[in-house]
Amino acid sequence: MDRPLTFLGLETSCDDTAAAVVRAPPGPGPGAVLATVVLGQGALHAPFGGIVPEIAARAHAEKADLAVEAALARAGLGLADLDGIAVTSGPGLIGGLLAGVMLARGIAAATALPLVGVNHLAAHALTPRLTDAIAFPYLMLLVSGGHAQFLAVEGPGAFRRLGGTIDDAPGEAFDKVAKLLGLGQPGGPAIEARAAAGDGRRFAFPRPLLDRPGCDLSFSGLMTAVLRARDALARGGEGPAGGDLADLAAGFQAAVVETLAEKSRRALARFPAPVFAVAGGVAANRALRAALAAVADAAGARFLAPPQALCTDNGAIVAWAGIERQRAGLARAEDLLARPRWPLDGAALPLLGGGRRGAKG
Repeated sequence: MDRPLTFLGLETSCDDTAAAVVRAPPGPGPGAVLATVVLGQGALHAPFGGIVPEIAARAHAEKADLAVEAALARAGLGLADLDGIAVTSGPGLIGGLLAGVMLARGIAAATALPLVGVNHLAAHALTPRLTDAIAFPYLMLLVSGGHAQFLAVEGPGAFRRLGGTIDDAPGEAFDKVAKLLGLGQPGGPAIEARAAAGDGRRFAFPRPLLDRPGCDLSFSGLMTAVLRARDALARGGEGPAGGDLADLAAGFQAAVVETLAEKSRRALARFPAPVFAVAGGVAANRALRAALAAVADAAGARFLAPPQALCTDNGAIVAWAGIERQRAGLARAEDLLARPRWPLDGAALPLLGGGRRGAKG
């Protein structure tokens, strides 16, 4: 029987500086999030209409230690009360990853605590075990700002990719469409809020790759269709407003949701797991959750979506992934090298759009 483990988790892969303290029970069971702190950078990046990597890295370097101090204070614990530290070491923006890894290395050196490098995508994929203690295997749809994958999750370090995006991820598509519609950032909540008052059937936007077999995804063509529809509505050099904007947002959201729902149905047919889970920032979208729940119900699978606070980047899921890897004996020194690319399924062929530095996920 394992003993309880209390880990500090540190997350700096993108634009949120996050730290959390999580305690795992001695045996099977969900974890307890003792404290979580997220220091966002929205105000820093808003003037630029997107994330500026250099600004993000500087903010992480300035605030990561403050996030750790605040998380420990909220948990009522000190470094001596911890059993280990987990830090996101990839994939993500290299400057932010380096800020987090170097801080974690310093704390570990000063305390002699075990240090576990965590794949950011694995942290999201293991979230259902933190919240609901489900057993392996299960099917995971990971949808975030930079990634979209269907994963057969078979162990703490065993992920088999069934399909993924060949270009833009859904979260990236939400951000880009929100920008071209002038709805502000982050794009996901902005699109969802405006879509609530719109007619999702007004525009005949494409449902990408539904005419092809498999579970791969693509959203670049859909974004182009929204851009053309927006330009067609422009009058006197001004963009659409009011009801037109709401209908564009609703039509785009409907296309994304229906595409992900159909691809999820195919993934469940290929890997009929007892549990179908979704995680990542886009998993906070209520329309998507409802559609995926219906797909799971039709397939006879249990549907799980984490609380919204655990959908976006946070330290709690990193701490939990570190605990899982530590208990499974999977912690490796090479995992503490900050890397912008770190595929979960090393045996899978890279998807198109992986870039010169390798596959995104």
